[in-house]
Amino acid sequence: MQTAHGLRAILAAAIPYSFLIPSISSAFVPLPVHFSTSQPTPTPAAAALYQNRRMHSLSKMTSTSKEGKSYIDKLALILINSERKQLVARSYGKTVFYTPGGKREQGESDEEALVRECTEELSVDLTRSTKSPTTIEPYGIFEAQAYGKQKGTVVRMTCFRVFPRDAELELEHMVLASEEVEELKWIDSSFDREKLTVTGIMILEDLKGRGLID
Repeated sequence: MQTAHGLRAILAAAIPYSFLIPSISSAFVPLPVHFSTSQPTPTPAAAALYQNRRMHSLSKMTSTSKEGKSYIDKLALILINSERKQLVARSYGKTVFYTPGGKREQGESDEEALVRECTEELSVDLTRSTKSPTTIEPYGIFEAQAYGKQKGTVVRMTCFRVFPRDAELELEHMVLASEEVEELKWIDSSFDREKLTVTGIMILEDLKGRGLID
């Protein structure tokens, strides 16, 4: 998706990825195309329709599909430190960790919303805090049953990373839990899955599969 800072489009073919949990259906595909593993690969027209819908719905926090599922649309930052560990956060009074980020506000682009959410949660500005000039680039989209929500409420997590690597490593030493967050933690693939949201598990497994974390 293009933004003021020029997010580069991901042109790779979409390949389904799934993490199986009893009674929970979930799926992951690389950007820019989003589809369920139970559906065929979308045609170019279907992919264009998805992009058009996304461009006109960025400010919506929830939507409902024809199947009656309710979708919560969120953005998240995947940050990896020098020890090849991923940053996760835990809110006050909660027992599970999540990938830092949140929902868009009216009129915000993906990048604007992510920068604001990370400022609020991690006390850093992704585009201004580092000495190295940064770009925010798409990583992938993950879908799963929303943690703590009614069955059929699906969270759609659009994830991003900060580049270049030098900037990401600078942020490693700058992130600080804000008043909204009780704890920040750097985790690897051995982290207890019981302490992660379903999308958190999917992201962790994907990072491990790509060789980005230990």
